[in-house]
Parts: sequence; C-alpha cells; structure tokens
Amino acid sequence: MLFASIKETLSKLVQSPFGVVRAEEEELVDPAKVLRAKCEQQKEAQERFAKLQECNTRVNSRKATAETCVEEFWDFLEVVDKCIAKDLFDHLK
Repeated sequence: MLFASIKETLSKLVQSPFGVVRAEEEELVDPAKVLRAKCEQQKEAQERFAKLQECNTRVNSRKATAETCVEEFWDFLEVVDKCIAKDLFDHLK
C-alpha cells in the first residue's frame, strides 16, 4: 500500500530544470469566457442575437443576395463586450 501511494505521488511530479512542477496543474478558467456566457443571457444581448438569427435566416433563404448580417453581428458583440468590460478586470490578478 505504501509503495502504491509513493508511486502515485511520484507520478504526479515531474522534474524540470526549474524545480519540481506538478504534472496535473489546477485547471485555469478564462474569466472572459465565463462572463461572456453570463452576458449572452441578458435581455439586451438576447434581443440582438434574435435579430442576428432573423437576418441569418433571411439571407440563407435566398439563393443570391448582397445582404450580409455584419451589422447585426457587430451590434450583438458590442452589447456583450460592454457587459464583459465592466466586470472583467475585477476578475484578473
């Protein structure tokens, strides 16, 4: 039993030129991704996303069109990015 726990402990450690480093580091979470998911659920973002989907449906239903949904896409991103920006730096170290 003791051998198994020592072997397990040693297998979790990796020797590097900079000292001992844990092989299984704590998984880092990008705060921007977490905030983005939260902000995408807000009412204004949902409204902009609905307009984007409506535009995509309209454009995809036509065989040939010069219309793009770039404006709707940027409007959606603007709302989400403004939401993220107000809280993002509070989460950074």
